[in-house]
Amino acid sequence: MAKKKKTTGQPALQAHGVIRGAGEIVEQRITDTLEQNYMPYAMSVIMSRAIPEIDGFKPSHRKLLYTMYKMGLLNSARTKSANIVGQTMKLNPHGDAAIYDTMVRLSRGYEALLHPYVDSKGNFGKFYSRDMAWAASRYTEARLDRIAEELFRDIDKDTVDFVDNYDNSMKEPLLLPATFPSVLVNANTGIAVGMASSICPFNLQEVCETTIALMRDPEHVVASTLPAPDFPGGGAVILDPKGMEEIYRTGRGGIRIRSQYTYDKSANCIDITEIPPTTTAEAIVEKVVDLVKQGKLREVADIRDETGLSGLKITIDLKRGVDPEKLIQRLFKMTPLEDTFSCNFNVLIAGVPRVLGVKELIEEWTAFRIECVRRRTYYDLQKKKEKLHLLLGLQAILLDIDKAVAIVRGTAEESEVVPNLMIGFGIDEVQAEYVAEIKLRHLNREYILKRTAETEQLKSDIAALEATLASKAKIKGIIIAELQNVIKKYAQPRKTAILYAEDLAAEAPEEEIPDYPVNYFFTKDGYFKKITPQSLRMSGEQKLKDGDAVVQHLEAGNNSDLLFFTDQCQVYKAKGADFADSKASVLGEYIPAKLGMDPGESAIYMVVTTDYTGYMLFSFENGKAAKVELSAYQTKTNRKKLIGAYSDKAPLCSILYLAEDLECVCQSSHGRILLMHTGAISAKSTRSTQGVAVMMLKRGHRLASVTPYHEGDFHNPSRYRKKIPAAGALLAAEDVEGEQLRLS
Repeated sequence: MAKKKKTTGQPALQAHGVIRGAGEIVEQRITDTLEQNYMPYAMSVIMSRAIPEIDGFKPSHRKLLYTMYKMGLLNSARTKSANIVGQTMKLNPHGDAAIYDTMVRLSRGYEALLHPYVDSKGNFGKFYSRDMAWAASRYTEARLDRIAEELFRDIDKDTVDFVDNYDNSMKEPLLLPATFPSVLVNANTGIAVGMASSICPFNLQEVCETTIALMRDPEHVVASTLPAPDFPGGGAVILDPKGMEEIYRTGRGGIRIRSQYTYDKSANCIDITEIPPTTTAEAIVEKVVDLVKQGKLREVADIRDETGLSGLKITIDLKRGVDPEKLIQRLFKMTPLEDTFSCNFNVLIAGVPRVLGVKELIEEWTAFRIECVRRRTYYDLQKKKEKLHLLLGLQAILLDIDKAVAIVRGTAEESEVVPNLMIGFGIDEVQAEYVAEIKLRHLNREYILKRTAETEQLKSDIAALEATLASKAKIKGIIIAELQNVIKKYAQPRKTAILYAEDLAAEAPEEEIPDYPVNYFFTKDGYFKKITPQSLRMSGEQKLKDGDAVVQHLEAGNNSDLLFFTDQCQVYKAKGADFADSKASVLGEYIPAKLGMDPGESAIYMVVTTDYTGYMLFSFENGKAAKVELSAYQTKTNRKKLIGAYSDKAPLCSILYLAEDLECVCQSSHGRILLMHTGAISAKSTRSTQGVAVMMLKRGHRLASVTPYHEGDFHNPSRYRKKIPAAGALLAAEDVEGEQLRLS
C-alpha cells in the first residue's frame, strides 16, 4: 500500500537525461524498514563486532593480533603502535582510533587482563582510572606477549579456516587455534543489538585443570576446581556457593566484589589498594565526597587519589576516635567500593549466539580444539606421505644411478626427461619430477642413501599419525598435554581473594561486652563451662557425666575468642561472652550442639586467645608434626566455622597450643620415647600443611601421644633427645616404674 507523492521542483538532471523518481517521497511500512535496513545492521553487530567466539576473541581483537603475528612481532623487538594500527587496517576497515583502543585493552600496561596478549611500552593508561588517558599511538611501542604463542600455535598447519579480507587482497583466520580456553581466562564484554555479552575472567591454572578434569570425567563438579572468578585488579569475591553454582549452570548471574584495604594506625587513615573492575578510582572518590557533603559520612576527614607508579591507592583520612572497621563496612554499603559484576556468558557458537554455562562452554571449546588437533594431525600426515612418496621414487633410482644419468643424457628434449624417467624406473610423474630436479653434485650413492634412510622413520611416523586420527582418546591426550604445558609455563597465583557471604560482618555496631576474669573448662566428651573465680571458690567438685573428665582448665577474660578443633579437620569459633556464666554443679554446654557441628562431629581441643599469638602443634600417627601459626585462624569477619583446620592426610594423634616453643614427649605405640623441641619445626601459615617427619616408625607402628615435657619426667632426659626425625629410645629401667603409665 505504498503511495508516492511528488514534491515541487524540477527533477535532477544527468548528463544525458533525467533520473527517474528523484525528488519523490516514498511511504514505506515500518516493518519493511526494520527488515530491510535495521535487521542487517543488527546481525552485523551481533556476528562481527560485539559477541566473542569460542576462541575468546571478537573480530577486532583477532584481526589486530593476527596482523601483529604476520608482522613478526612474536619474540621480537617492539615496534611503534602506529605502525601496528596502520597494518591492521588491511584487515579491519574501521578508523585507527578504534583499532588503537582495542590494542590498549589487550596490553600489559592497561592492566585489564589477567594474561595480556600485547607486551606494551609507554603510557597505556589504566583500566581502574577514568581520567588517566593513554598516549597517542606514535609515542608507544608494542609486540606480542609470550603467551600469544599459544594462540597461533600451528596456525599455518590448516588448523582453522581462512577467509578473504574485506577487499579480497589477503586471507585472515576465522578463529585462532588457542591451546587453552582463553574465552574464560580473560574478561570479555560487549553490547550488541538486542543482546549483550559479559564474561568474567578465571584463573588460568584453575581453568586448565577444570578442562582436563572434564575431559577425563564428564561428571566432574566444576566448582571443585574452579572456585570463583579471578579479576586482574584483585579485590575479594563475596562467594555465595548457590549463586555461583547458578552462574556455572546457566551462564547468568551476579558476583559481588569488594575492595581490599589496609588501615594505617599511625596516620589514622584507610588505604584502598584494590577495587572492583566495574568502577574507577574517580567514581569512588566522587561518591565519598558527595556523601560527606550530604552529612552521611561524618567520620571522614579527607579523601584523595594517591595513585602513582606503585599502583592504585585511594587514601581516606579518619577523624579522631573513629572505628575503621565500622566505617569500612558502611563504605562498602554506600559506595562502589563493593559492586556487582553481572555475568552473561553469551558466545557465538558456529555463528549462533548462545548463553552457556561454564561446563557447556568448556565442552564447546574442547570440541573446537579436538577439530584443530585433528586437522593439524591430518596436515602433518599428508606432508609426511608426500615426502615418503618422493623418497620412494629416489630409492628406486638407487639401484642404477648410471641408468638415470643415461636416461637424462640420452633424452633429446627437456620435456621428455620426466616421461622417460617414469618409463625407465616405473615411478609416477611427481617422483620423476623430484628426481629430475636433483642437482648433479647430489647424484652420488652417499646422498641418496642418506635421503632414503628417512623412509622407515617416515613410515613409523605415518602409522602413529593415522592411529592418532583414528582415536579420539589420543587426540584428547594431546590436548591435555598441551593444557598441562600451558599451566607449567604461564600459571600465576590468584589475584582475587575469596570471602564467604555468610561470614561477612554485619554493619550494625556490636554491643559493648563487659570483660572480667573467668575460668574455662573443657571435658573429654565435649562439654564446656565458664565459671567466675568467685563461683569457683564457693563450689565443690565438678559435675560430670559418667566416664567424662576435665581435660582443659584455662583462666582468661570474658571477651576471649574460643577455638574448638574437631575430629573432622574443622575449627569452630565463638566468643567467651556467647556462653552464660555457669557453676561447677551443672554439666555445662554440649559444644557440638551449641555450635551446630556436623552430624557425628566431636570437639577434641579448645584454644582460648585474644591476640592470636603462638602456634598450634598437630601431631599425626604417621610420625609427622605440623606447627601452624595461630594467626592463620584469625579472620576479620565474624566467621563461625573454618574448614581445613589441619591436614587430613593422616590420622590425628594430638593437638597442642604453644604460647612459645618448648620440649614435647613423643611416644610411639611400641613404647619408644623421643624428646622433641618444637623450635626445630618451622611454623607455617598454611593450615593444611602436612608437617615434617618427627618420629621414624617401623611398619605397623604409629605415633601414640605427644605431651609437654616437664622437668623431672625422666631420670636421664638426654637419652631421649635426638635430632629429628629419629626413632627415639626405649624407656630406661629407672623410667619405667610409674612413668610409662603416665606417658601412654
